[in-house]
Amino acid sequence: MPFSPINTLFLDVGGVLLTNGWDTTGRKKAAEVFGLDPVEFEERHHLTFDTYEQGKLTLHEYLKRTVFYQNRPFSMEDFRQFMFSLSRPYPEMIELIKNLKNKYNLRLAVLSNEGRELQIYRIQKFGLYNLIDYFIVSSFVHLRKPDVDIFQLALDVSQSPPQSVLYIEDRPMFVDIARSLGIEAIRHECFEKTKAALASFGLVS
Repeated sequence: MPFSPINTLFLDVGGVLLTNGWDTTGRKKAAEVFGLDPVEFEERHHLTFDTYEQGKLTLHEYLKRTVFYQNRPFSMEDFRQFMFSLSRPYPEMIELIKNLKNKYNLRLAVLSNEGRELQIYRIQKFGLYNLIDYFIVSSFVHLRKPDVDIFQLALDVSQSPPQSVLYIEDRPMFVDIARSLGIEAIRHECFEKTKAALASFGLVS
């Protein structure tokens, strides 16, 4: 088997393996499709979304606070399905990670901020349960990046020393936090750059 000093990958989901689950672009599109006041919707979202991502609200409760605090001419289920429909895979990245896992016998962990219902939908829809060994998700563990504790929890669960872990993340702040803990990290900008960066750590597909 080829050798690399890395035996574990921590992976963000939104922006790395899949499109973002519920980002500014998606909310803007939702406001247009459903005729919401975009300013009020965005304000209500920002006041409550962190709580949802930490698993302290259900998606039903989040939507009651942000959309269905008044009567609407559409159902909550219609809105939920619209939210879910925004997710798309990045097939090249998924295939790359799959190939590296098989070639180097890597352990894979998701390290993600995401609400429970959205994350479960995305895990099931795109078959991430076939690829990922464990899911350290904010709504599952009630910790949220940039809290250092969620990174430490991922290390504890993986039982991998920081120097043997490589984290792939699209947000620079979270990359910096991982590095401050001794975890190697790649800022994901595009497939080709990340593939080259992985090769620099001895992980050649």
